[in-house]
Amino acid sequence: MVKYFSSDTDIRTVWEHVVSAFWQRYPNPFSTHVLTEDVVYREVTADHRLLSRRLLTKTNRLPRWAEMVFPANMVRSVYIVEDSIVDPVAKSLTIFTWNLNHTTLMSVEERCVFKESADQPASTSLRREAWISSSVYGFSRPIQEFGLARFKSNQTKAMKGLEHALSNLHGEAAQRPLRDTVKESLGKTKETPKTLASAASVPPPTTKPQQYI
Repeated sequence: MVKYFSSDTDIRTVWEHVVSAFWQRYPNPFSTHVLTEDVVYREVTADHRLLSRRLLTKTNRLPRWAEMVFPANMVRSVYIVEDSIVDPVAKSLTIFTWNLNHTTLMSVEERCVFKESADQPASTSLRREAWISSSVYGFSRPIQEFGLARFKSNQTKAMKGLEHALSNLHGEAAQRPLRDTVKESLGKTKETPKTLASAASVPPPTTKPQQYI
């Protein structure tokens, strides 16, 4: 069983500014758990889409009950792959992320889509989805619940970090999101982030990138 989460947010900022802030959001005071970010692949396609792959390192503190169950010397950092597709024609930014290590303990796959809002002028809509799973026999449910709670907390920090980047970009306080709608359910939808990433011609995790920068 997989824990599924989704949320919709309207950001009162034009899409171009949101995309610029996305690339400048680290470091920020709300995401101190993000330790490093490195670009390992980047390409502009024939149809003018920008494909990027980045490797992020984040802290991975376990809950207190888990520290009594799992080895004390377990690595406390998690490595995240972030694939992104910027489509300037459709005015969309799609991001796929998933963790490389600790996948037996917990796997978190996330998809975020920033698009120019069709309903709000000079606004950007954000659709965020996450799939959280665990293969630890007897502990999968509490691990998934912990993963979901942490994801929600990090999502709030991520939005604050994005607003911080927008504030720096404009030299003034960025406005808060207009609306935030959250949905949760058990199960997994037919499309997962990595499936869509492959369809978008972003190299899958096991494939060596065609070029580096």
